[in-house]
Amino acid sequence: MQTRRTLSAAAALVGVLTLAACAGASGDAGAAPSAGGESSSAAGETAKVTYLTSFNTFGRDAYAYVAEEKGFFDEAGIDVTIEPGSGTVDVMKLVASGSADFGTGDFSTVVVTVANEQLPVTTVGVIHQKSLAAVVTLGDRGIAEPADLAGKKIGDQPGSTNQVIFPTYAKAAGLDPASVEFVPAAPPALPQLLVSGQVDAIGQFVVGEPLIAAAAQGKDVVVLPYGDVLPDLYGNVLFTSDKLAEADPELVSRFTEALLKGLEYSVANPEETGEILRKYQPTQNQDVATAEVKLMAPYVEVDGTKVGAIDAGRVRSTIDIMGPALKNPVTPEDVVDFDLAPGK
Repeated sequence: MQTRRTLSAAAALVGVLTLAACAGASGDAGAAPSAGGESSSAAGETAKVTYLTSFNTFGRDAYAYVAEEKGFFDEAGIDVTIEPGSGTVDVMKLVASGSADFGTGDFSTVVVTVANEQLPVTTVGVIHQKSLAAVVTLGDRGIAEPADLAGKKIGDQPGSTNQVIFPTYAKAAGLDPASVEFVPAAPPALPQLLVSGQVDAIGQFVVGEPLIAAAAQGKDVVVLPYGDVLPDLYGNVLFTSDKLAEADPELVSRFTEALLKGLEYSVANPEETGEILRKYQPTQNQDVATAEVKLMAPYVEVDGTKVGAIDAGRVRSTIDIMGPALKNPVTPEDVVDFDLAPGK
């Protein structure tokens, strides 16, 4: 792993620590959990770590609760505190600052953020072998392909994965990204904004279709996946800090293996996954969670590819694709620890 130890990285990390401290003071759920990060070197000791989901506690992130419920973390000698994340960039900053030990988020956003903000974060596993990012609309909005988005309004959280990647997606699809207006909105408000007609479409993951369908009450839901025009992009990945990867690679490997075991079990048992998520997060809809996991399965399990594996060639391709968004050069080794990440 190539370690980034520059003055700009140090300055960025100071800012991150301040951000994390402020977030903690605000009381925002999942904003600044207390991370353990305790070394697991001594035989028989249980390591305590904090893990952040990619965003909230929807079905797409339920595999972490599955790993907890099925005892996979216990088998690995790890006591895990699972906290809801608030998007890739925020999760990365909290992991970089040491406020959390592990987190998940969109890989394209990881590449852009590591390059532009010099965050000391490294990828150690893949959750989705294909990007889940998408634009979602309704059948009565006259949007059937990316070109139809010209002149339209898209609701999305500022700085979201979908918004970060959108210019690259739009250009690949032959659409001028400047022809689209993004309307800032909190994620929980997005389905209602779409249904009420305040926006023409929303940024969403493809697995969010059941949630939108429930809000649309019978209207057709149209999904425009980014992966249709950017097939080389990975979806969510698991990452940790450079510091933890260097200080305790054995712990990182054990955690990665246990989480991926939960991921495999989850996509093989979607109904049980919905039940488990409801047990840990009573406000979540069990049926919607089950539907999300079913939709997610083909993005996790791809023929000829080991679950969690990452390929250096595709990492290089992602860097090239996201090139226009990068302010600083970045190499595959800057964003992935290939010694710790599962190979093909």
